[in-house]
Amino acid sequence: MPKTFITERDVEDMAKRGIMELAVDDNTVLTDLAYERANRLGVRLLQQNEQPPASPIRPYLSQPVIASSQPPQMLCSMHESAPVDVDLKKRVIEAVTARLGSQVDAGLLTTIVERVFADLGVH
Repeated sequence: MPKTFITERDVEDMAKRGIMELAVDDNTVLTDLAYERANRLGVRLLQQNEQPPASPIRPYLSQPVIASSQPPQMLCSMHESAPVDVDLKKRVIEAVTARLGSQVDAGLLTTIVERVFADLGVH
């Protein structure tokens, strides 16, 4: 079955005509700008899930972290009482940047590294 593409202009036209609901299913592709415009104009999107159109489902970000009495498994051989190198985060960021170059956003990389270190209990 062919897909129907909805653009920002389509959403604006619908709102001007007074249509304030849009059914979105697997055969409907809503552009990012159309999604944002619908939110700004108050057009309600009727869909099975509440994910933005280009947003992949990332369960590792949306699932709560469950605290455990056991220390997290580390990929290195650090003993839990060993001091943590204060430059470790910086070295990880530099290594990833050296490997991926301009393919990675520096702010996003820093956020990811901070989150991983926090999840591992390494500060």
